[in-house]
Amino acid sequence: MIELSNFIKSQINISNDDLQTILSNFQERTIDKDKFVIKKGQIVTSYYFIKSGGLRIYFDKDDRQITGWLAFQNDFFTELNSLKSGQPTQFNIHAIESSTLLTIDKSQMELLYRQFPLWQQFGRQIWENAFLKVINGILSYQTMTAEERYLGMMKQSDLLQKVPLKQLASYLGITQTSLSRIRKNIK
Repeated sequence: MIELSNFIKSQINISNDDLQTILSNFQERTIDKDKFVIKKGQIVTSYYFIKSGGLRIYFDKDDRQITGWLAFQNDFFTELNSLKSGQPTQFNIHAIESSTLLTIDKSQMELLYRQFPLWQQFGRQIWENAFLKVINGILSYQTMTAEERYLGMMKQSDLLQKVPLKQLASYLGITQTSLSRIRKNIK
């Protein structure tokens, strides 16, 4: 759990004893490539930290899969709507490569929030950062070309090379043909 420990320490200044108590509430889970973490219709009950690997969060619309999010190593996430409402999720969370996740149940997370004020600060920072990513994503769709979005994403992570063309095109909101043209022009 060194990765999660380092991630937490990068967000908050926490004592080693408190950190060890928090880490003891996480469980490690391995997901094989092309397997699901969550399927549409399930109720999400956990938070996830990606120790290694990558996931795609998508939904189905008109016989198409629309990629809404890509999550990679050191991302802390959940499908918040289902987690908070207790309603079935509309999303699928799928491993784009073999992945190792560290999971914590919502009830354990809530207990840690009450027990450790610094953990509340951690949670707030995680969700503020996630919200900023969403806002930046919306702005990029409104102000940037598909090529500019693609180049920006490539600067963020070399793991995007592992995302199949069809899924990456869906995430960028363009056709596979357009993405192929952009990639060809960049080389």
